[in-house]
Amino acid sequence: MELRHLRYFIAVAEELHFGRAAQQLGISQPPLSQQIQALEHELGARLFERTNRRVELSEAGRLFLQEARQVLAQVEKAADVARRAQLGELGEMKIGFTSSAPFTSKIPKAIHAFRQRFPAVHLHLQEMSSRDVAEGVFDESIEVGLMRPMPLPEGLVATELFREPLVAVINASHPLAHGSDDGVYMAALAQEPFVFFPRSYGSGLYAQLLSLARQAGFSPHFAQEAGEAMTIIGLVSAGLGVSVLPASFKRMQIEGVVYRTLLDAEATSAVWLVQRERGSSAMARAFAELVTGQVYAE
Repeated sequence: MELRHLRYFIAVAEELHFGRAAQQLGISQPPLSQQIQALEHELGARLFERTNRRVELSEAGRLFLQEARQVLAQVEKAADVARRAQLGELGEMKIGFTSSAPFTSKIPKAIHAFRQRFPAVHLHLQEMSSRDVAEGVFDESIEVGLMRPMPLPEGLVATELFREPLVAVINASHPLAHGSDDGVYMAALAQEPFVFFPRSYGSGLYAQLLSLARQAGFSPHFAQEAGEAMTIIGLVSAGLGVSVLPASFKRMQIEGVVYRTLLDAEATSAVWLVQRERGSSAMARAFAELVTGQVYAE
């Protein structure tokens, strides 16, 4: 039994006339009659009661019509699922993001816009370090990533979504917290203990902090390490040192902490959208196009 047999049968069942059904199907009547007879033979059941004057569905035909329509509807649904998946409109997409990315309003807005446009795509969001984001896109465990700049494996491409200033995170009782509303230079932190991500964590900010300190003429002393930015801010609040984070973290108003913009020329940090140069899924391409368009439109 082939799908065309079901289509032929449904056409005859709806028209109750072989000539009109054949015309609707774009075939001649004799082959249509032969195909219906072959279907009845295969089923071992008479689907139509035929007389010289009319054609009627048998009881078996009436019940078979319901099932045949369901089969064709399911086939059409399966074909539609395949087409939509190919176009990136259906399925699941895994996105890796560094912890600081969602603190900028542009990223959540872009993700919301994607969900509105592609409601049948389930977004699976995973928080990870920038290094893990890059490795995840490379080994295809995630489709696309949002991360801070750092060296990328060959085969990945990055699109800079935006840049933001870096800020010094300072305990509110520290002398630098007063009279420095215009910001501070990195050199002012030279004698301070730092609270920061461990080198092994794979943060894209680590190398930038070392570079800024080196340009300011010192090597930072890391007194405390933490893998979460919120923990870092909390440790600064506890008086264990200073830190440097993207300005988007200023939204985290924690008692005992102030933020001062770093005035050094290179004290900015970008957020990258990273995907595979070749072989990206249609969903990943659609997400990248929408996110970059959403960000650049603002």
